[in-house]
Amino acid sequence: MKRILLSVFGAFTLLVSATAQTMVYPQAEWSLAGDILMHTPGQELFNGVIHPSAGLFENYFDVDKAAEEHRGYISMLEKNGIRVHTVKEILDEVGIDSLRTLASNVLTYDISSIPDESVQATEEYRQDVLSKMSRADLIRCILLQPTVKLSRIDNNTGYEAQYIQTPLMNLYFTRDQSITTPRGHVICQMNSSQRKPETDIIAMCYEHLGLKPILRIEGEGRLEGGDYIPAGTISLIGCGMRTNDEGIRQMMEADAFGHDTIVVVRDHKCWQMQMHLDTHFNIIDRDLCTMVSSRLNAQPGDPEFCTCDIWARKPGTKQYALWKKDQPFVEYIKSRGFQIIPIDYDDEMHYANNFLTIAPRHIMAVGGQSESLQQRFRDAGVTVEWIPLENLISGFGAAHCMTQVLQREAYTPTPTAVSSVRQTTATDAPVYNLSGRQLPTMPATPGVYIMNGRKVTVTRR
Repeated sequence: MKRILLSVFGAFTLLVSATAQTMVYPQAEWSLAGDILMHTPGQELFNGVIHPSAGLFENYFDVDKAAEEHRGYISMLEKNGIRVHTVKEILDEVGIDSLRTLASNVLTYDISSIPDESVQATEEYRQDVLSKMSRADLIRCILLQPTVKLSRIDNNTGYEAQYIQTPLMNLYFTRDQSITTPRGHVICQMNSSQRKPETDIIAMCYEHLGLKPILRIEGEGRLEGGDYIPAGTISLIGCGMRTNDEGIRQMMEADAFGHDTIVVVRDHKCWQMQMHLDTHFNIIDRDLCTMVSSRLNAQPGDPEFCTCDIWARKPGTKQYALWKKDQPFVEYIKSRGFQIIPIDYDDEMHYANNFLTIAPRHIMAVGGQSESLQQRFRDAGVTVEWIPLENLISGFGAAHCMTQVLQREAYTPTPTAVSSVRQTTATDAPVYNLSGRQLPTMPATPGVYIMNGRKVTVTRR
């Protein structure tokens, strides 16, 4: 089992080489990835694929081939120096009593058809069975969530039963059950009732890794991980089909975001194919992102037109206030200095936007995209590793949805503070304007710029 070492400050330290970077809870989606939590799907998928819509899937897919694709994806991540922790590995290691308690919460004996059956005797029998279960069977119980519906007969053992399962077929989308902010892990509350038990498993995984969650969304709050993207000095959080205002309110009230600016991206379409923010918007680097064309080109009044509300607070304080409301999201992203790569419809339908950024301008994406999109990535200097995920994407998700990034390299903001002012005319060091955008060279235009963390005044030549 691969381990994470926690410092006294709650940050991670990656112990792989003398040149290892300092790792922390993710502050920016584009920073170098360290540890990732994933779940390779197994038997629990089968019930989902025999009626895909009921399983929250798009189409039927081959369960065994899906698992093979997932293992291949993990292998590609590990070749990039990323440590992948799987739910199965963790369940194989947690204390047996904790495992038994979780199994007890989901194994049901239904005696509603036997009015005279003793509730106490039935419960004692159930607990006796659970006490004898092997670790492997306890894990099966947790993933399959069986119900034994009992009835009486006059021969044999006196009982017969119907066996009903509500398996956790969506557990392999480990992006959704939690989010990892600069402050730590938040256990979500899923929009779909059949996915809610997944959060207990993920919470157990964090506890076992020594990563105690800082918050759990409760009550009417809804929050899913695909709606959350950390972006350096801001948090982006989608609000629409799967995440609601109450969930976001609980996050802000608990100071769980860890950023002083929160951008609530409002989805007015609420379409299954674009259920989360990461299905129509994603980030590759501090100045580069993607957006599906229908959102990028939408006009006010169109269902696809996204707006955003901006909440902010003063550094060192906890309470947020609404700063701006109903801002056009595309304009806001451009104002932050992002270049936007459009994802056209056919590529979008093949989950091109649902990629995982593992380092600046380095992404893992679903293979089989159009040549035009591949060229756009090349033109922007993006390294793309194309992953074969043809079966797994039929579950309505892709590379980003299947990963929960536990740590990334510490984010260094673009320099804005200065300690002195000097005059110069040229330099080989990176140059930024006062908005924080990097410039190709030192401009000849008189003005104030940032270089080597200092203000530089360019005068007329």
